[in-house]
Amino acid sequence: MNRQKVLIIIPAYNEANNIGAVLADIKKHAPDFDVVVIDDHSTDTTKEIVQASGINCITNIFNLRYAWAIQTGLKYAKSQNYNYAILMDADGQHLASEAKKLYQTALKTKSNIVIGSRYLKNLGYHCPFFRKIGTKFFANLVRLFTKQKITDPLSGFQCIDQKTIDYYSSCGNYPEYPDANLIIEMLLQGYTITETPVKMKLRESGASMHSGLWKPIKYMVTQFFICIVIFVKYVGKRKAKHE
Repeated sequence: MNRQKVLIIIPAYNEANNIGAVLADIKKHAPDFDVVVIDDHSTDTTKEIVQASGINCITNIFNLRYAWAIQTGLKYAKSQNYNYAILMDADGQHLASEAKKLYQTALKTKSNIVIGSRYLKNLGYHCPFFRKIGTKFFANLVRLFTKQKITDPLSGFQCIDQKTIDYYSSCGNYPEYPDANLIIEMLLQGYTITETPVKMKLRESGASMHSGLWKPIKYMVTQFFICIVIFVKYVGKRKAKHE
C-alpha cells in the first residue's frame, strides 16, 4: 500500500509569539506530515521564524485574511497532489498529537471531513462563556438543516480528504468564516463528516480574529444568515430537480 501524502496547513498572521512552539510541536509529535505555513502578509517576524525552522512558507503579497489564507494552502495541497490536508491554527490551540488522531480517524472511517471536537468528551477544555453559547446555537442549526449532530461546528481543526481538497481549492466562493455554514453546505451536498474528540488549548499570546465586542456580533449575524441562504438554495435546487 502506498504511503498517503499528508499536509498540515497553517494560516498565520502576526503569530511570532506562537508559531515557533507550534512548529516544534509538529516536528516532535507529527514528524511524518509535511507542513506549509501561509504567512498572510504579517508585519512581525512570523515569516522569518518559519523560514529559520526549515518549514515551507508561502507569503501572501497582501493580507487576504483567514479563509483565503487557508484556500491558498489548499491550492498548494492540490497542486502537489496530497491525499489529505490537516487545517491547523498558528496560535497554539491545536496540538500535533491530536492532528495524528484526526488523520487516523479519516483513514478508519473514510470520511471526507473529520472535525476535531472539544465537546464529544470532557478532555479539559475550558470554553469561554460566549463561545459556548455560539457553539451550541450553530450546532442546533446544523442539526435542524441536515439532521446530523455536530458538536463542534466552529472547530477549525480538521482533516480533509483529496475530494474535499479539490472542491475547497477550486470553489470561487470559499466563505470568509468557514465554520457551520460550510459544514451545512458539505453535508447537504452528500459529503461525509465525522467528529473525533481532541484536546485543545486556549490561545496564550496575541489576539483572536474574533476578539473585541463588534467582531463576535458580526460573526454571529453573518454566520446565521449565510446558513439560512445555503439551506434555502439547497431546498430550491432539490425542488427544481423534482419538477
